[in-house]
Amino acid sequence: MRFYWLALGILAVWRITHLLNAEDGPWELLVRLRRFAGGGFWGSMLDCFFCLSVWIAAPVAYWIGESWKERLLLWPGLSAGAILAERITARTWEG
Repeated sequence: MRFYWLALGILAVWRITHLLNAEDGPWELLVRLRRFAGGGFWGSMLDCFFCLSVWIAAPVAYWIGESWKERLLLWPGLSAGAILAERITARTWEG
């Protein structure tokens, strides 16, 4: 059962991070969000998949984890899983 939640957590972190980082969204809402964020802290965070995955993983780790120790270990683990998924899918789409 725990592997199920880990896999779902990794996929959720990857999906949300990829959506905010690389997709246009309906009516180009996410493009507008990235433009609005500009070149400051928020804009640079939205431009960096690795950075963004760390922050997206935090609430997911909180929801999935059962103890604080588990949550603290899940946080970087979910981010790392999302980064691996991004690298695998990026290679697939490039050729």
